[in-house]
Amino acid sequence: MNSDAVKAEFFDELLKVNRKLRTMFDAQVKTQGLTLARARLMMHIAKHEGETQAELAEHMQIEQPSLVGLIDGLEKKGLVVRCTTDEDRRAKRIFLTPAARREADGMTAFVANLRNQVLSGVDEADIESATRVLSTIARNVGDVSDC
Repeated sequence: MNSDAVKAEFFDELLKVNRKLRTMFDAQVKTQGLTLARARLMMHIAKHEGETQAELAEHMQIEQPSLVGLIDGLEKKGLVVRCTTDEDRRAKRIFLTPAARREADGMTAFVANLRNQVLSGVDEADIESATRVLSTIARNVGDVSDC
């Protein structure tokens, strides 16, 4: 197989895996009445409780207006609270409610189980190598999108 064909096959497999994983995760969070984006935000907040909206947007690599909409949706469901900061009354720190904490813990356990199942039988050295490749691809995608 020539170099272009190898790259095309790799790219196709990468897209298939991404689509399948997103579909599996989306189906799981829908049972909790969430979207993929809201579930992802809840899991991030669970790890970084008390970040400001600006910090969350930066870390999750989404625009602030998009993040505000996601937070609004979670707040309406009683899953997050916004608290003002002493340093800047305009800045809001985001915290999970106890109910949301339980949901986030359940999602985290689901992701850990999914990860273990999906990577079952894959050698750790291969995972490390694939991680390096995917990191390079992520940087390249960032470079292309900056054009």
